[in-house]
Amino acid sequence: MNNYLEENYDLNDPFLVSIIDELPLWSAPFGLKLLNTVILKPNMNILDIGCGTGFPLIELANRLGQKCRVYGIDPWERAIERIQLKIKTQNLTNVTVVNGKAEDMPFEGEFFHLIVSNNGINNVENSETVLAECFRVSRSGAQMVITVNLSDTMIEFYTVFEETLKEQGKLKEVEKMKAHIYKKRTPLDTTISMINKAGFRVIQIYEDSFYMRYLDGTAMFNHFFIKLAFLDSWKKILSPADREPIFEILEQKLNKISKRSGVLNLTIPYVCIDCQKSPSRTKC
Repeated sequence: MNNYLEENYDLNDPFLVSIIDELPLWSAPFGLKLLNTVILKPNMNILDIGCGTGFPLIELANRLGQKCRVYGIDPWERAIERIQLKIKTQNLTNVTVVNGKAEDMPFEGEFFHLIVSNNGINNVENSETVLAECFRVSRSGAQMVITVNLSDTMIEFYTVFEETLKEQGKLKEVEKMKAHIYKKRTPLDTTISMINKAGFRVIQIYEDSFYMRYLDGTAMFNHFFIKLAFLDSWKKILSPADREPIFEILEQKLNKISKRSGVLNLTIPYVCIDCQKSPSRTKC
């Protein structure tokens, strides 16, 4: 029995929030690139979209100091509670967090000098609506820096997944898998098109990648972050009756790959996109 298939996590469990903090393994590589890209100036209002448990929100507040005001917005109530604890513990007075959706932000127009989103805009319900809201609440000339992981994320796993589904005659499931990838990891040219349509111009795109390395497929499937962030979506591609046998095959195949190669590497390619709301640009 693959026990990892039976595990579920409640995002409203405060103990869960406490153990995935601090600092999130997944968001750190993206966030460090973001922090090296933002332009630090005094007297700015900054917005972090999808601020989660507070990275890079809290780090920006610390690096910018009292001359700036940092705001965060996220629909995850328990994570907002965690940020409030950090604000209190670190005695920060320049941070405001809002529990809400970025598709309908409670901020006045042309308020922010800098908007950031660390792997957040690709995980909202409607990216185009969020980008339109970013245009509305940002000042003329404002910088916007976002990070997103690309469609080839974990390509090593998805290649084996697709191969296995085809071998089992699960062609509809192959299409569901591809739809899942597209929804969470929109092609870069599509993301750029949405940014331009919203009224921002892209200044620079920084491409990078990192590996999530595992001893084998068994270790990968039982990794806490994989179970928390990815496994449920993979399970939904399959019918309940197919999950156990398909994942058994997947696990065996990944174990063979790792035995042959000495390790199981999952590649995480991503980009950091530096944008500007041009003073001379009007929304398309």
